[in-house]
Amino acid sequence: MKQFLKFVLPAAATGRDALKMLDSNSAGITAPVLFVVDENSKIVGSLSDGDIRRGLLSGKNIDDNVQEFIRKEFRYVPEGEFNRAELRKLKDLNIRFVPVLNADRELVDVIDNHFLKSVVPLSALLMAGGKGERLRPLTLTTPKPLLKVGDKPIIQYNIELLSSFGIKEIFISVNYLGDQIREFLGDGSRFNVNIQYIGEDFPMGTIGPARKIEGLSNKHLLLMNSDLLTNIDIESFFDSFIEQDADLAVASIPYPVNIPYAVLELDEDKRVTSFKEKPKYVFYSNGGIYIFKKELIDQIPENEKYDATEFMDKLLEGGHKIISDAIRGYWLDIGKPEDFYRAQEDIKHLRF
Repeated sequence: MKQFLKFVLPAAATGRDALKMLDSNSAGITAPVLFVVDENSKIVGSLSDGDIRRGLLSGKNIDDNVQEFIRKEFRYVPEGEFNRAELRKLKDLNIRFVPVLNADRELVDVIDNHFLKSVVPLSALLMAGGKGERLRPLTLTTPKPLLKVGDKPIIQYNIELLSSFGIKEIFISVNYLGDQIREFLGDGSRFNVNIQYIGEDFPMGTIGPARKIEGLSNKHLLLMNSDLLTNIDIESFFDSFIEQDADLAVASIPYPVNIPYAVLELDEDKRVTSFKEKPKYVFYSNGGIYIFKKELIDQIPENEKYDATEFMDKLLEGGHKIISDAIRGYWLDIGKPEDFYRAQEDIKHLRF
């Protein structure tokens, strides 16, 4: 059942029914709201506890039909027309919950502006097929993406991160203990996303499963390893990719190196041309998160083990433009036991 259904109330309900439902939805919400629908699932109005209060003050009875209390004029977004500009406008108006209606005025989604950071036009592929051998014995009976960091499995943080940037179409490649991942995530509706699974009959590398995607809805694909713990700003990453007209962008991790001595710079005859006193160099390592154009998927071999580094080499050889964009937030590759235990401490202080 879709997550937004908790906001839906049938038009045959009473004001008392509405008040009970509003109260049950109020935990942690400053202004809970309901959307009232008729027998054809068409929305007929919105309702808050303030609407009920004003109705009672005007002489209506709490057991009157809910349509006596609803607000028939309400702001909504047509399906397919929600974008970043619209999101900013709604945030500026301090409107938290906004219904999304299709052409028949049927409720198809509810936008929560407090949770939603942006609406980035991307589909996503999470790589979740690995055995996690370096984390054994933790991964002997549990796939690495389902190991808990704090109170959630690693992969849940990534699903929620993608969802918070408005990414709804998510593919997940599974192999080792993949049935557990399918069972836990299901179709993704409880995270307000649509999950489709790509089965790996054999280990297909860090990008090989992308070749098996069919019917990609967006022009660009975000691919990331599911064992990463990160709060990367996906909107900023995508904007860099678009602004630089790249074919592929790779998120990178700045790695500073401080040299404690003066460094001499020499020419080919070993003559000193200059020197730097205790310089600091910054190198950038691969963060395992990529955005690339949909049409490039065809360059990934079918039914072969293929890694993202091979893919990038192939693109460079073909003259394609690859850019690096540094992650400015938190990033941790949970590959070894010490990484896993570090994540347990870091999660206590992280914001997503």
